[in-house]
Amino acid sequence: MAAVFRNRLAATGAAVLLVLAVVAVCAPWLAPYDPLAVNLPDALLPPSPAHWLGTDPLGRDVLSRLIWGTRISLLIGFIAVGVAVVVGTAVGLLAGYAGGRLDAALMRLVDTMLAFPSIFLLLAVIAILEPNIYNIMAVIGLTSWMGVARLVRAEILSLKERDFVLAARALGASPVRLMTRHLLPNAIGPVLVAATLGVGGAILTESVLSYLGLGVQPPTPSWGNILNEGRVALGIAWWLTLTPGLCILVTVLAFNLLGEGIRDGLK
Repeated sequence: MAAVFRNRLAATGAAVLLVLAVVAVCAPWLAPYDPLAVNLPDALLPPSPAHWLGTDPLGRDVLSRLIWGTRISLLIGFIAVGVAVVVGTAVGLLAGYAGGRLDAALMRLVDTMLAFPSIFLLLAVIAILEPNIYNIMAVIGLTSWMGVARLVRAEILSLKERDFVLAARALGASPVRLMTRHLLPNAIGPVLVAATLGVGGAILTESVLSYLGLGVQPPTPSWGNILNEGRVALGIAWWLTLTPGLCILVTVLAFNLLGEGIRDGLK
């Protein structure tokens, strides 16, 4: 891990993410206003000492909503990627270790899932389910595990012919023990890289869904729906789209920098 943080770009990404994590945890104390409080006389005020990032069409403080939106967006990113990593790791581990017909069947399932454009698959599922935060996390996770499965399978296929695995099998280790104690721990590095990169992608996906009105529903603030609210006033309230857009950009970039640093550190 020390090698990761010797990479300046990775260290910068980690520092940005640490700040965002602190903001998310401390949102109740950092937000200057109630993010849900409607104050129509103050609608669409430009940035000022009273409202550093201005107000939205309902008079709500944009800075407060961005701070609370940090908590929502990061939560969705981490939970969605957690679901994708668990499902993808289980499928890839089983396929790589078992081989044969089971491997072929699971990989055809992966190929079938990858054949559908992910955004259309997401839109179709969200259109059927109620678009709330829990369904968003589950759907993003359950439509993005395929890359993890392929990655884990490739690692397991390489590892299962190594001497330490053959020795453990010769000593009578069960398949479950071989997979959980010998194969999986040695395949966790690439999974960690994929998970780090995936969080940024999940946040971006949630933002796209919220921008389309199918993500986190108002009045709960997320960066995507704040961006969507600013769309209707783009010509007169530039701050409503600029600030959440910058938050999304910086966060996704930070996760990508950290993921690249972890990948380079594991070489």
